[in-house]
Amino acid sequence: MSRAKKTPKKIYVLDTSVIIHDHNSFLNFEENDVAIPITVLEELDNFKRGNDTKNFEAREFTRIVDKLSENYTLQDWIPLENKNKSKFKIIFNKRNSNLDAEKIFDDHKGDHKILNAAISLQADEKDKKIILVTKDINLRIKAKALNLIAEDYNTGKVKDVSDLHLGKDKIENLPSEIIKEIYEKGYLEDYSFLKEKKQNNHFYILKNGKASSLAFYNPVDDRLDRVEKLKAYGVIPRNAEQAFALHAILNPEIKLVTIQGVAGTGKTLLALAGAIEQRRNFKQIILARPIVPLSNKDIGYLPGDVKEKINPYMEPLWDNLKFIKNQFSEMDKKHKQITEMQKNEKIVITPLAYIRGRSLSDIIFIVDEAQNLTPHEIKTIITRAGENTKMIFTGDINQIDTPYLDEHSNGLSYLIDRVRGNMLYAHVALEKGERSELANVANDLL
Repeated sequence: MSRAKKTPKKIYVLDTSVIIHDHNSFLNFEENDVAIPITVLEELDNFKRGNDTKNFEAREFTRIVDKLSENYTLQDWIPLENKNKSKFKIIFNKRNSNLDAEKIFDDHKGDHKILNAAISLQADEKDKKIILVTKDINLRIKAKALNLIAEDYNTGKVKDVSDLHLGKDKIENLPSEIIKEIYEKGYLEDYSFLKEKKQNNHFYILKNGKASSLAFYNPVDDRLDRVEKLKAYGVIPRNAEQAFALHAILNPEIKLVTIQGVAGTGKTLLALAGAIEQRRNFKQIILARPIVPLSNKDIGYLPGDVKEKINPYMEPLWDNLKFIKNQFSEMDKKHKQITEMQKNEKIVITPLAYIRGRSLSDIIFIVDEAQNLTPHEIKTIITRAGENTKMIFTGDINQIDTPYLDEHSNGLSYLIDRVRGNMLYAHVALEKGERSELANVANDLL
């Protein structure tokens, strides 16, 4: 019998974009070795100052490398502290006389030096498979043009977003007695008709012809509860999905909520109104969003002090707060309560970077535009939750503003995919735009 051909060992070459996406990324390649081009270290040095997530990731990575290389030089293959006993080293961007990326692309920028480092490694390690890993699509294309295998960083990616959890199901053709019972009792103890669709904190539209009821599987009491269209600080749900979202926000047993939907579906408004409705149960309401500058420019180019620089990015959150306040006259008690909460900083609107390192206790924490976060950032935020904290993440996975994320790799998709079914978690996908007819036309046709 002939022996099966042995699969060559792989060496993954990591680009800077992978490191600032996840500083632990180089530990996630199983038994394969990892090489870091020296140009990546130089680029990370440019990221080490600042309060943004990419600055934190750069600093953490360099600390880990410094610790691992304590008894080695970085020209050695250094054992990684993982169960697979893989190794890593720093590689130089030596220029190959036959295949020189800087010469071919007529540019000496960092990307081409990283390509040269991978090409050089490929020449030196002929018995191994060299794979460049980068979140930069253009760099992957350039690598393939130079006969280098190139891949995206796949850890944390959701394979099929078309099958992403919606948080709701429609159950049709039910006996009329079931609809009648849930209206009369407010719940059902026999929910066998759900079959495989039963899931913790999942929502249902139960239908019998024209008769229908909104319902929710309550894992605490092990029954199907009726969902009523509650209102929160003057905000009334306009459709079933909004009713589900508000129910999840107001449910004290649910500590983590995600709301996904296109612009105008009411994600942020519902989250904020629901949070204010529960103001007596928490010490503070914090609304945060990641700052993603237009055209990839840093906010430093904007005029003014820090507050003036960040205000344009926070404006959509202020707009939602103004909308809730303006439903009441200035003399109304509820209008005055919101003004007082702002004055006493019981409601705070802030960039996400400004809450790094805080322990979040007795807080409702709303993260807007969560699709612009990485899976690692989402995990970091949730692990800050202390006692009596509720977290709400809102966003649209199809509207991503950062160059190295997509609908598969962003933190919101990752969170929805990984936490579904947990007793502390509920998710609702909002599908119908409620902002205006014109906004719906734009979402549907443009």
